[in-house]
Amino acid sequence: MTSTLALLLALQVAEPQAGAVPAVEDQAEPTGRSGPAATSAGGDIVVTARRRTETVQKVPIAISVIGGTALAETGTYNVNRLTQLQPTLQFYSTNPRNSAANIRGLGAPFGLTNDGIEQGVGIYVDQVYYSRIASATFDFTDTERMEVLRGPQGTLYGKNTTAGAINVTTRKPSFTPEARVELTGGNLDFFQGKASVSGPLVDDKVAIRLSTSITTRRGTIYNVRQDEYQNSQDNLSLRSQILWKASPSLDLTLFADYNRQNPNCCVQYYARTGATQRPVIRQYAALAAAQGYVVPSTNAFDRVTDVDTDLRARQELGGLSLLANWDLGGATLTSVSAWRFWNWNPSNDRDFIGLPVTTVSANPSQQRQVSQELRIASNGDREIDYVGGLFYFRQTIDTQGLQVQGPAASAFLLNPTSTAGRNSATLNGLTARNTIGFVNTSAAVFGKLTWHADERLSISPGLRVNYDKKDGSYVSVVTNGTGSTNLTADQRGVLAPQSYRPQFDNWNVSGDLTVAYDITDDVHYYATYARSYKSGGINLSGLPNDRLGNPALSVAQVKPEKVNHFELGLKTQFADRRATVNFAGFWTEIEDYQATVTNNQVGVLRGYLANAGKVRTRGLEIDSAFRPVDRLNLYANAAFTDAKYVRFVDAPCPPELSGGTALTAGQQPAAAGTPGPSPDNCDISGQWLPGVSKWAFSYGAEYGVPAQVAGLEGRFYFGYDGSYRSKYSSNPSRSAYTDIKGYALSNFRLGFRAERSWNAFLWLRNAFNKDYYELLATQSGSTGLIVGQPGDPRTYGLTVSRSF
Repeated sequence: MTSTLALLLALQVAEPQAGAVPAVEDQAEPTGRSGPAATSAGGDIVVTARRRTETVQKVPIAISVIGGTALAETGTYNVNRLTQLQPTLQFYSTNPRNSAANIRGLGAPFGLTNDGIEQGVGIYVDQVYYSRIASATFDFTDTERMEVLRGPQGTLYGKNTTAGAINVTTRKPSFTPEARVELTGGNLDFFQGKASVSGPLVDDKVAIRLSTSITTRRGTIYNVRQDEYQNSQDNLSLRSQILWKASPSLDLTLFADYNRQNPNCCVQYYARTGATQRPVIRQYAALAAAQGYVVPSTNAFDRVTDVDTDLRARQELGGLSLLANWDLGGATLTSVSAWRFWNWNPSNDRDFIGLPVTTVSANPSQQRQVSQELRIASNGDREIDYVGGLFYFRQTIDTQGLQVQGPAASAFLLNPTSTAGRNSATLNGLTARNTIGFVNTSAAVFGKLTWHADERLSISPGLRVNYDKKDGSYVSVVTNGTGSTNLTADQRGVLAPQSYRPQFDNWNVSGDLTVAYDITDDVHYYATYARSYKSGGINLSGLPNDRLGNPALSVAQVKPEKVNHFELGLKTQFADRRATVNFAGFWTEIEDYQATVTNNQVGVLRGYLANAGKVRTRGLEIDSAFRPVDRLNLYANAAFTDAKYVRFVDAPCPPELSGGTALTAGQQPAAAGTPGPSPDNCDISGQWLPGVSKWAFSYGAEYGVPAQVAGLEGRFYFGYDGSYRSKYSSNPSRSAYTDIKGYALSNFRLGFRAERSWNAFLWLRNAFNKDYYELLATQSGSTGLIVGQPGDPRTYGLTVSRSF
């Protein structure tokens, strides 16, 4: 049986959409209508999570699988939308470059972009590692399935997967001619068009697949100053594949893709204010009043702003890769060669308001990467299965930063009662030009064995030896309004010139051990221990100055994270495989967690990237799917995640404990939100990790009724998908001002599917028009301004697709 939905059922039966990990086997179902095989002949979902073909219920990993049909029908066309289907996945993005994907609360430092460190959630497309998290903001194009692997995957996927991996598989070229077209229209001038075509070029030897996707949407935020909508969408994706079956045992696939985004994006704006320890005259309300400034609305969900800098978030991403598989009989040799590029051309308003405080904030960047992986994996059933390989990766990044202060900067950033603060020329035209270079080289050897001790017991050890070398260069040249590099202390306090060349190199060894036991054919147990590392790095966003005004070179390097992970899992099917319930319990501890910190011992004047002491995340997950009758499918997924700092004694203070005068001998800090002395740093041991909810759920149902329309056999269906996330912190150090309260979202769809041809459905997302924030952040300088990024309002539309 074949199917495009790698979830529960093939097409003719109403499919459970979104987030349901397991498959409910049904051998009687007909072939899927729009894609290559996603299930085996017995109806089990086939995945490649361990770099070999296995059924999802038997692979001893906490894994969620979502097929291409489910992605389309739930409107899940990028990773951000995937979070509504996957309770343990978090994705936060203030713009494509400043994005982070986390699993179980781990992955990347919250709210910080620094090219000198790695992500902790790896993104792989057709076995190629995408080193830029910006790739996660692009539309999924011609996707067969997505696998979300939870927990460390370092043995087979490498140093960038200490929290998990997102493994995307696109549809392959077909030797049977086929084509697909999907058109969607909705409110907010939303349009999305997808198309693909595939067929043979040379008999049964060469086949090609071409696909494209276009997405446009009007912005959701209206700028009253610039008279335009912002936070729009404007995406283009092109993808091609050529498959050559060179011999019965050798096939090669050449991939090429190009993706372009050019939205009027990304604005964050006034959400609320909160008192800090700054003098009252230097907090937001007084600073704004002194310049006669009033925001268009103090209710962020009025969705209006007046930021005065043009916004841009243009990026181009693409590359070439060659995948070769050579069947040697007892084993298959696989080679994955890839070259990729990423070009980033932004423009931001970093004061978040309509005053000309920072008039230019842009960090154009260009990245190139090459990678080569060579693997060998055993074929067939044998007492010992194995996967082994070599991996090489090289990345270069060049960034040209530019920041310019405007005529309102002096009054807003300096003491307004001082001579410098009263003189707009002090900071007007102050400019920093940053030249940043980075070279990242990595190589690894890895292997994993599976010993089938008997028919039910298997033991799987894995090992990876990794070498990393990173070389960087950071040069910031600062000039005043007259173009001179002769700066005053006030000017240097706002934009400090710096020059340094950090380096890092390190060997590390990762390993894991999994014991799996098939209690019955439908009940599977596993236990895993993993020791993983996330590569160390270098600070490439500027260093703190010491008390003498020199860069604190002692903190130019960041040590590797050391991860200890324990997990127990139980995968079950019952009721003639009409019900599937899977459980996972985990406990993960990380030493030398990479975070934004302050440290009084080196006289830090601002935050930077360094190592916190220790963090811990633990929790329970349940994934379930049910098919009580042929017409009805249900799913419910739940995650309890308790993620906190175990030891973080020199963390940056939250806004209510910052911005005041320096402590002197014998002084105590002022009370939170009260002007006076501020602590140099704060001990936040025991506090929540940012960005992760303690409770998260996704749930849904679909009911179908057989029908005939215009001579087409098919069925009408009604579907619902819901999600809930409890309160979470949106600041590295938890603050009363930046907690985001819990919210629930509901999506509906109503449509008709005809076997192997038409699918048309109406959709309604955020049906009850829930007001919620995706994130909250503080304005720099401890002014007390809190800015927000609201989630999408209610949207609705129609999708029509046709398969030929």
